[in-house]
Amino acid sequence: MGRLTIESPLGRLNLTSLDGALTALDWDTGETAADRDSVLDEAARQLRQYFDGHRTVFDLPMRPHGTLFQQRVWAAMVEIPCGRTATYGDLARQLDSAPRAVGGACGRNPLPIVIPCHRVVGGAGKGGYSGFGGLTTKDWLLNHEAVLVHAPVA
Repeated sequence: MGRLTIESPLGRLNLTSLDGALTALDWDTGETAADRDSVLDEAARQLRQYFDGHRTVFDLPMRPHGTLFQQRVWAAMVEIPCGRTATYGDLARQLDSAPRAVGGACGRNPLPIVIPCHRVVGGAGKGGYSGFGGLTTKDWLLNHEAVLVHAPVA
């Protein structure tokens, strides 16, 4: 297992890999990790490009741990283009599920930013965000992506 801590505009991020795939992205846990591998180095490079405004899509081997349903929700979130949003209801209809179940899977996303759960919003507002900083972080990410693609913020 590899671990690497990087700096970002949203604070320190801890990246974890296992068997050649990215498995987790967590906000600073107070530890600095530097057990790097090529997957972590590439993830760090792509995240820096994203935060610098030079990347809108991540191209990384990922293996997030979750149920089959959570995996389906996360796969659907990856398809939401940068600068765009979808509602919990949109994804629920797409997956023949319920908005609350989609929200639960969003909240358990082990790779926020890379798997863009911040692009999933409520039908009547932003919804929630389980990442560090909550809605402040979600707003920052949505505004950052709107600038990247010159789109209005939902």
